[in-house]
Amino acid sequence: MSAIELAGVTKRYEDVTAVEGLDLTVEEGEIYGFLGPNGAGKSTTINVLLDFVRPTSGDVHVLGRDAQAESVAIRRRTGVLPEGFSVYDRLTGREHVEFAIESKELDVEPDPILERVGLTDDADRKAGGYSKGMEQRLALAMALVGQPQLLILDEPSSGLDPAGAKEMREIVREEAERGATVFFSSHVLGQVEAVCDRVGILRDGHLVAEDSIEGLREAVGGEESLRITVDAASDDQLDAVRALAGVSAAATDGGTVSVTCESGAKTDVISTLEEQGVTVKDFQTEETSLEDLFLAYTEGAAPEDGTEAESGQAESAGSAEVAE
Repeated sequence: MSAIELAGVTKRYEDVTAVEGLDLTVEEGEIYGFLGPNGAGKSTTINVLLDFVRPTSGDVHVLGRDAQAESVAIRRRTGVLPEGFSVYDRLTGREHVEFAIESKELDVEPDPILERVGLTDDADRKAGGYSKGMEQRLALAMALVGQPQLLILDEPSSGLDPAGAKEMREIVREEAERGATVFFSSHVLGQVEAVCDRVGILRDGHLVAEDSIEGLREAVGGEESLRITVDAASDDQLDAVRALAGVSAAATDGGTVSVTCESGAKTDVISTLEEQGVTVKDFQTEETSLEDLFLAYTEGAAPEDGTEAESGQAESAGSAEVAE
């Protein structure tokens, strides 16, 4: 069973179309990254999933249920961390979590959840005195109540320091290992790249790409940056490298050679340098970042139809951010 299934979903606000003909499927147990520039329709899509907004047309099913007819049942099995979460200043952190427990009509203790997100020592403080990062941890705690089958996380690392962001990623992985589905929207692309099985990129209300990060790299050309440490290299010695098929650029500062090339050309680059009398000491490759892929698809440089090939999970952790 799919955890999320949208078929032909369109949402219009008077003369503005936020989402048009959107088909989207997220499988059970998957960590799905949902990306797009500001105004692409991400928030509208999330609101449609939660039945906060009704689509103009199309069908929406969440956890095997009709999102409109069975919205209450869906919410009881869903944990939501909304973007821009605001605390109740006069309530303690513990009281926030207790409220979430009561809302889902559960009989569980708040302390294990507060401990899991690192708020044990501050559980009885009024949340009005929390930092932004602590508020975000509290929002995550409320989303985790009841071991939900589906977690919808909208900008979950907002306000978190690097240690907090790392802990959040670990919790996301733990939830997926437990069997939960995670629908993860973020502008901090390194977070998405570190945890997501697949990524969907939305542009102007349309899903323009959907694949693993590796699959997206292959679709936009798969070029890599190759940095080679050498004893010494001149610009003239790089002419033979530049002439190789699959090489788009090559430069040197004398001790390092930088080459932009297709993945299959790396061996030819190394051997050609050695044929030119250059001693290669070491080399490393840097794949196209998720930020580069994001810009390629949202600025229209990528294949128009995107790609739907399935690949394995990408685990390269970056830190690129795209402004909201």
